[in-house]
Amino acid sequence: MVKVLVASRNPGKVRELDQVLRELNIEGVELVSLDDAPAYPDPVEDGLTFEENAVLKARAGAEATGLPCVADDSGLAVTALNGMPGILSARWSGTHGDDTANNQLLLNQMADINDRRAAFVSCCALATPAGGIYTAEGRWEGELLREPRGEGGFGYDPLFAPSDAPDRSSAELSPEEKNARSHRGKALRELAQHIAALQ
Repeated sequence: MVKVLVASRNPGKVRELDQVLRELNIEGVELVSLDDAPAYPDPVEDGLTFEENAVLKARAGAEATGLPCVADDSGLAVTALNGMPGILSARWSGTHGDDTANNQLLLNQMADINDRRAAFVSCCALATPAGGIYTAEGRWEGELLREPRGEGGFGYDPLFAPSDAPDRSSAELSPEEKNARSHRGKALRELAQHIAALQ
């Protein structure tokens, strides 16, 4: 059994990776969240891309704990805003993790814009204690709604109508539907082969 650190305190992200591993019949992997690992300082996310920030977080976790570490960096890229909020998605309104304020600011910025194209982007990275780095990126294309819909998900989910389920927001999809389609799910499936090879 190989232990793999998931550099997140979000139990949903740990569940998502666990679900992907089970779906691909990858056994012998025990996922450990940050809450169950020895504490270490949060790395400064000063990368300019999702990939750079994911690698920073994965490398910090592997170096601090001696475990292989998976980390992701993700956000919403809006075509009319030149790909923003992008890596600033979680703190777009100025306060990290204030979903309501972030959504409202984005709606205000897009109020008079008819080009509603957007994509959720996720880069996942796996770092090994020996210094190996593997990355994978997933995109989930869609459009921005003009008002929030749905109670599920988090972040910009209530504003995002995915191209593969255009009659609903991603906050109206079940967790299973979202995992099957999402940007992070796509990246994790690609990364899973490298996780399987750790054994």
